[in-house]
Amino acid sequence: MPATVIELGRAKINLSLHVVGRRADGYHLLDSVVAFADIADRLTFAHADRFELAVTGPFARHVPTGEDNLVVRAARALSRASRDEMAGARVKLEKSLPVAAGLGGGSADAAAVLRGLARLLAVDSRIETLHEIGAALGADVPVCLRSQAARIGGIGEIVAPIGDFRPWHAVLVNPGVAVSTADVFRELNFAGRGAALSPCRNDLMVPAIGLAPVIGEVVAQLERQRDIKLARMSGSGATCFGLFPSAVAAEKASDTISADHPDWWCRATVLS
Repeated sequence: MPATVIELGRAKINLSLHVVGRRADGYHLLDSVVAFADIADRLTFAHADRFELAVTGPFARHVPTGEDNLVVRAARALSRASRDEMAGARVKLEKSLPVAAGLGGGSADAAAVLRGLARLLAVDSRIETLHEIGAALGADVPVCLRSQAARIGGIGEIVAPIGDFRPWHAVLVNPGVAVSTADVFRELNFAGRGAALSPCRNDLMVPAIGLAPVIGEVVAQLERQRDIKLARMSGSGATCFGLFPSAVAAEKASDTISADHPDWWCRATVLS
């Protein structure tokens, strides 16, 4: 067994997000194309007598460390699946991604925990095995296990990797407003969703803007940037992304937006 293991929880970006139905139990059915940024939380795993979690980084203060933390829940789920007691491991989470931001950060961290602890403790680390565990933790965990471009369906448990996905240069912008996914879905109007949007869209963007109008300002700011190809919200918000043809164009846009809005979190990245 390795002495330490490092895994990344990469930011998940919904390039499109179509809500195509709703199950009898209330869960929404999705059809979404996702990609992953090269911006990530970093998780370090080491052997210990008991499970310990330490959270550092610029967004650490927003992360709960109790039983409702997805990292803790993922560790417990892996322990149950491996028919063992709570895994003895020291986990350090460096939280660099905004919380409740539409980036799947909590799910990405949970997926990293499943991968990392499986490697550290030498238990079954096959994606198929971890997928089953992850699906019970949250809708975004299965796709975050692979952390590669994919089309997802169902409530998130159906993951079809896109092998020929062409990487995109992008800018991610979060205005510092946390948006509740549950609230956004409650505001979703099935009758009118997507009526004024392109065939590929994010059905949650209009209700999210209704709850947090600053999201519309972020999209507008991105759309004003030179060489912008597409601007849209990711997930249930409030992070938005812009696609650009080159790293230079993305960096210039990021610099401009950061100068105009120094209180916004803004990063140039590559989606793959």
